[in-house]
Amino acid sequence: MEKRIGIVNIVLYDIAAAKQVNALLSSYSPHILSRSGLPLREKGIYIINIIIEQSADEINSLTGKLGRLQNVEVKCLLTKVHCE
Repeated sequence: MEKRIGIVNIVLYDIAAAKQVNALLSSYSPHILSRSGLPLREKGIYIINIIIEQSADEINSLTGKLGRLQNVEVKCLLTKVHCE
């Protein structure tokens, strides 16, 4: 399968969800090119941005699993460029 670059934005509305989010991201860690986080504690939200190189199906699988977690919102953008 052709790999693509995906930009995944994750918003946690409860810090308790961080353990599950981190476990999922760890399972995809070989494919994650970049990860950054911004804890906005005073607003009660925590933002994680990742850049991942994987097949579109695998990226969609990750975002689907993240999106099913309680108090987690996910948005993903897949590049049009296919990677070798």
